[in-house]
Amino acid sequence: MTPSARLDRERRYADLLAAVQSLVPCDAIALLRLQGNVLIPEATSGLAEETRHRRFAMADHPRLARFVQAQAAVRLPADCGLPDPYDGLVEAMPDLSPVHDCMGLPLRIDTRLWGVLTLDALSPHAFDRIDAQQLDNVERLVIEGIKSLTPHPPSSRPPPDSPAMKSIQRVEVPRELIGNSAPMRQLISDIDTVAASDLTVLILGETGVGKELVAQRLHEHSQRHDRLLVHVNCAALPEALAETELFGHRKGAFTGAVQDRAGKFELADSGTLLLDEVGELPLPVQATLLRTLQSGEIQRPGIDAPLHVDVRVIAATNRNLRQEVAAGRFRTDLFHRLSVFPLIVPPLRERGRDVLALAGAFLEENQRRLGARNLRLTPAAREALLAYRWPGNVRELEHTMSRAALRAWAEQGRSQRWIGIEPRHLALDQDASAEVTDTARIKRSSQPAPAGTTLRAATEAFQREWIADVLRRHDGSIAAAARAAGMDRGNFHRLMRRLGLR
Repeated sequence: MTPSARLDRERRYADLLAAVQSLVPCDAIALLRLQGNVLIPEATSGLAEETRHRRFAMADHPRLARFVQAQAAVRLPADCGLPDPYDGLVEAMPDLSPVHDCMGLPLRIDTRLWGVLTLDALSPHAFDRIDAQQLDNVERLVIEGIKSLTPHPPSSRPPPDSPAMKSIQRVEVPRELIGNSAPMRQLISDIDTVAASDLTVLILGETGVGKELVAQRLHEHSQRHDRLLVHVNCAALPEALAETELFGHRKGAFTGAVQDRAGKFELADSGTLLLDEVGELPLPVQATLLRTLQSGEIQRPGIDAPLHVDVRVIAATNRNLRQEVAAGRFRTDLFHRLSVFPLIVPPLRERGRDVLALAGAFLEENQRRLGARNLRLTPAAREALLAYRWPGNVRELEHTMSRAALRAWAEQGRSQRWIGIEPRHLALDQDASAEVTDTARIKRSSQPAPAGTTLRAATEAFQREWIADVLRRHDGSIAAAARAAGMDRGNFHRLMRRLGLR
């Protein structure tokens, strides 16, 4: 799906929820798609933006499980003792009061359960006068909207009254690429474009940006999705054993080869092979890898006849392979063979408000791990996350949220209806982060200008780079970038036009 198509889909979902709210006035509404035993938000209104990327395992959310198992709409009283998955997430609830009316509507398409629609209101009696006809109208409206927005029919699932749905099991929610920033929308569009082909893909990006998740999505959306995705960490391969790990060997081929062994290429036959940290491969192994990529054949040590394999290769690295080629540490021909379709994963500091969506997803994981009740970011914590530069990218954010969840849970205890994550729980070292990023920027800008460059030209070049960096960090928001620059928005916009950035 292209970024423009994805934006159009989001707008249509927003229009659908607005139409529902015109029929049943409420303060928050969510459309949740059922995938296995997990509910995934397709669209929300009136809920904090981090909600969109939370994954609600029904074993952890008995209210949602009750909606899924119901045959018709369910209204829960304000004093219902079941934990509310939206406590602390309703935007219209500035004091985070837990009192509100709650209703859920199971949604079926062609007798199969698609998911649920949830409606929440701050008033305890907001839904008292909602009658069956209104609910029927809402159900028809939403189901028709889903059909128009879903190109494929829902997969077969057991009906909600089956034993499989009555016995909701605790499951591990798989991770996925998360983000709605412009760089991530473009990345996901590029992934979906190349996934169905057998082209070799080179995934580039800093440490901790999520290159392995990109590889997983490539495999899951490929024609080989029902076969193995074999992961090889090239950095962990001892040089003496690297060829054996990749291509296998025959018993007796060398000292210590006591039995035949299949290599990773053979294991991945008809599937996908991920060569993670491919820039760490020693040069002799690079030559053998190149021959395999060119011919589709592997030569096992100890066996004369080559073995043909059908493998889709995905490579990933945090190194600048062009620099490695120039330094003689990586083969030019292998670089070109691997980079048929390069994908660049943006660093977290360029993804704007994606940090909140990712933080919400990590809090949901920690909530299950700790057995905590509704871990929530306070407004001050959200601002702290947005202001931080994240030199360690998504991996650093994951560890930050794990530590913050544990600190807040230990401090506020098990009895709270929701647990607030404050800036002190995050313990972000803003000065150190700013120093890392600003030092890198100073180093870039302090490079000697080409001969003949005027001071004005050099100054404007620095301004363009600085403004482009600020816009990336604020997801293209001119107003936010102007605030960061300490300028009036109009003056900032005129400066951008003068520099050719608009």
